[in-house]
Amino acid sequence: MAFEEQPAGRVGEGAAELEELGYGALWFGEGFGRDTVSQAWLLLSTTRRITVAAGIANIAFRGPITMAAATRALGEAYPGRYLLGLGGHRVDDQEMLFDGVRIPAVGRAVTSMGDYLTAMDTAPAHSPAAAPAVPRVLAALGPKMLALAARRTAGAHPYFVPVEHTRRAREIMGPDALLAVEQALVLDTNIDRARELATAHVGMYTSLAPHQEASMRRLGFGDDDLPGGPGGSPSRRLVDAIVAYGDVEVLRERVRQHLDAGADHVCVQVLTADTTRPPTSAWRELAPALLDQPAGAATT
Repeated sequence: MAFEEQPAGRVGEGAAELEELGYGALWFGEGFGRDTVSQAWLLLSTTRRITVAAGIANIAFRGPITMAAATRALGEAYPGRYLLGLGGHRVDDQEMLFDGVRIPAVGRAVTSMGDYLTAMDTAPAHSPAAAPAVPRVLAALGPKMLALAARRTAGAHPYFVPVEHTRRAREIMGPDALLAVEQALVLDTNIDRARELATAHVGMYTSLAPHQEASMRRLGFGDDDLPGGPGGSPSRRLVDAIVAYGDVEVLRERVRQHLDAGADHVCVQVLTADTTRPPTSAWRELAPALLDQPAGAATT
């Protein structure tokens, strides 16, 4: 999310530097900053070869026909460089309050996502087709969504997951589906300070995102691990499973563990105390260690 609050010029400069550092992909989310299509155009237009991946485009924010048309345009303009990740589904059929804004319910997660994919596939297409076609992945966590991802798309982009989830996801999806997992990192040899930042990150997601809490419970974390509401503190066991923190070698080892567990690609998210600036120095320091592995990426 490091580019979310940055002006367009700084985003372009940061993306170009990440490309020169050798990272293979730029993953970016979608909140209430730039919409996913605008951000993709900005990142693609300021780079030359790096893959730009929406991780994820929120299906509650736009209809499938609009998403299909935008995807065709991006794929046509930048052949082979754009990947569409779809998500934002609810774990139930209740609307969600996010930053004071009511996000409409889109129905049950797996059914809604399947219907959305079908609507994209059958949308009228009066503009040129992208060649090659833009690959799609799903922000899948649970077994049913992972199975849908393997069946209907190129694969999955699980966010906020430990290595054990990667292992289970590969078993569910089979050997051929793309598995691009997110890994949060804190590059700081002051372990107490790094753990404090990691704990805040985990506490926020497990307190405010019911689907993340449900995912953790499926993986064997219980009431003693979960914060139980805003202001609560997650267990050390949970924090250490979700966030890798320490020096470069510790972070490199966590990426390797995901790859050994079945990931094709690891999307690293660098956490810092100052969220107003991109973690440029950390990206520079991590690049030599991460990019000598079979897969690696930078996520904004």
